[in-house]
Amino acid sequence: MMRNLRFWIFLSGMSLLSSCHVARFFIYNFADIRDYKKFPKVNIDRQGQPFLFTTKDERDSVKLPFRITVKKKEYSFRPFLEKTKTVAFIVIRNDTMLYQYYGQGYQESSIVPSFSMAKSFVSMLLGIAIDEGAIKDVHEPITKYLPELRGPGFYKITIEDLLNMRSGIRFNEGYLNPFGDVAKYYYGVNLSKYITKLKIETEPDEAFKYKSVNSQLLAMIVERAVHKPLAEYMEDKVWRHLGAEYNASWSIDSKKDSEVKGFCCFNARARDFGKIGRLYLRNGNWNGKQIVSEKWVKQSLDLKGKKNTFYSYQWWHTLDRDENKKVKPANDFYADGLLGQFIYVYPEKNIVIVRLGKKEGIHGWPTLMKEIARAN
Repeated sequence: MMRNLRFWIFLSGMSLLSSCHVARFFIYNFADIRDYKKFPKVNIDRQGQPFLFTTKDERDSVKLPFRITVKKKEYSFRPFLEKTKTVAFIVIRNDTMLYQYYGQGYQESSIVPSFSMAKSFVSMLLGIAIDEGAIKDVHEPITKYLPELRGPGFYKITIEDLLNMRSGIRFNEGYLNPFGDVAKYYYGVNLSKYITKLKIETEPDEAFKYKSVNSQLLAMIVERAVHKPLAEYMEDKVWRHLGAEYNASWSIDSKKDSEVKGFCCFNARARDFGKIGRLYLRNGNWNGKQIVSEKWVKQSLDLKGKKNTFYSYQWWHTLDRDENKKVKPANDFYADGLLGQFIYVYPEKNIVIVRLGKKEGIHGWPTLMKEIARAN
């Protein structure tokens, strides 16, 4: 009897808290690949003739790892993708699709939320805003665009500090904590209100600390600067010119006074994600149209003079060792999202690899992708 009473008290409490991000955390559980269905969203329409990667002919062959070990058990490549619950894995070289895999009931037309890969897209849109003169440069203080950040110390933070995850803003990035900040931002319904409660933890540019709030603030800065919702700006400046095969969408916090979740939640298909990689592989140029300036792409990816050796302007980099076994940044780069989501670019061989999954599966996807790129 008491057990049933506690159960109904729990249900009643959850009903009363239905508008609370903590309740939604327990209702929806941990973020998953179907989350694009759970949140309101803004549609992003494609336009014109879609760009299609060519399929390989007999002269094209892909070299994949023969055996991969997961938890002390060896798998050949396709069973490895099945084991890691990969829903899409594509390898593109010189605009040719060398390898395509779709699993777990997903097809090439299936929608997958980007999670934190969207952070790299926000960086791209910020670059376009700078190219167009809506933002002067990355050295401007963020309070110029976000005057509601009135707490002491915010005026010292620059746009570049946000880009490099060196803002010094206090923010709990723990994804398993229902009371943490990232859960509030992901499941909450008022991002504009939440940012007014932010506090400073350290001086800006003191240390690298990966925090989703930095990307959310960047998204809001772009919106304020261009006087246009972020999803609309993405549609106008990128998606309609990218040869996308499908429409996309961007999840928002609520239907009323909506704010795009700029730190995550861009919803699209694997091959269209690959086109973002192709765009940056080609220094922002799409078949003769300069969508993002070459200057911004190079500024974003160049680690020279930057304090981070593995992260730059919302893009990740792998590390190599030189002839003296000293660690150095590699020339590849990638967008990275929860559940092992990647857009990986290896410029030396014009290769783009996209991996999407229901879970991360392994921690070493970028290393594996670099191995595949070097072999092909």
